[in-house]
Amino acid sequence: MTYELEKIKTLWDIPKEEHLVGGHSLCAGCTAATIVRHLLKVAGKNTIVVNATGCVEVSTTSFPYTAWRVPWLHVAFENAGAVASGVESAINALKIKGEIPVEKEINVIAIAGDGGSFDIGFQALSGLMERGHKVMFVIYDNEAYMNTGIQRSGATPFAAWTTTTPVTRRIRGEWRNKKDMFDIAIAHGIDYAATANPAYPVDMDSKFQKGLSKDGPSLVHVIMPCTTGWRFEPKYGITIAKLATETAVWVNMEYDVGNFSVTVPVKKRKHVREYLKLQGRYSHLSETEIELIQEQIDRKVEEINKRAGKEVIGPLEA
Repeated sequence: MTYELEKIKTLWDIPKEEHLVGGHSLCAGCTAATIVRHLLKVAGKNTIVVNATGCVEVSTTSFPYTAWRVPWLHVAFENAGAVASGVESAINALKIKGEIPVEKEINVIAIAGDGGSFDIGFQALSGLMERGHKVMFVIYDNEAYMNTGIQRSGATPFAAWTTTTPVTRRIRGEWRNKKDMFDIAIAHGIDYAATANPAYPVDMDSKFQKGLSKDGPSLVHVIMPCTTGWRFEPKYGITIAKLATETAVWVNMEYDVGNFSVTVPVKKRKHVREYLKLQGRYSHLSETEIELIQEQIDRKVEEINKRAGKEVIGPLEA
């Protein structure tokens, strides 16, 4: 590893080296660049990235240019997990042959959006975790297929507008609930899974480092507000990300070798309305529909507190 776990405790401890540089064409206000930039700061130069087709891939490698300063592979939407498994296996084979020093640490990271992980890429991701490859899979979750036209995915939350879950008198956006990738990953028997948020960079970076330190597969699932698909002004990306945690829409959790914890406790929750009102994808909601979403969150909070064994997510503000 290039950076010791115990050192990432404050913003000042985050490595200063940059391995994702300017020149990419990600949207103004896109939080994906923040996530990937921090990921590579933690991983360091001895890293190979396998990147599924998606916003990050298409916007960081406009031929003949690249924003990556580490070895990087573009693969199809559906096979980032499989290709990353092959890269990790090839490194092991080369170490056995003596062509790479056995003690040399090389991080293998697969990066995919929610489409390339929740849906199209789930089979390959599941296989990676099942086989036990030493690969960290990072999901940047903008909750729809943003690169191809804002179509819904298995990560699209209840009531959100997308081009394939439109708003009419009969259809009120997405009518299904978001897939629980955190627990799906844990069910594969892996040692480490976490949810993270770019509005809390020290927590996020610590989770990247912990995931990389494991001897087998790990998964870090990061919320990624999307100015285009979520329909908000570019300046509000991190504000909305922070509100996601302050309202418990998104809870920063960690599963580490059987131990579950909430890494960013919330003493008093803000009403979900504060999160929804900044996003055009929820502008169709009535007050009754907003309260229904709040009830869903309240039930989720109750379950998480029970799982944690204490009140880590507090009651709603008066």
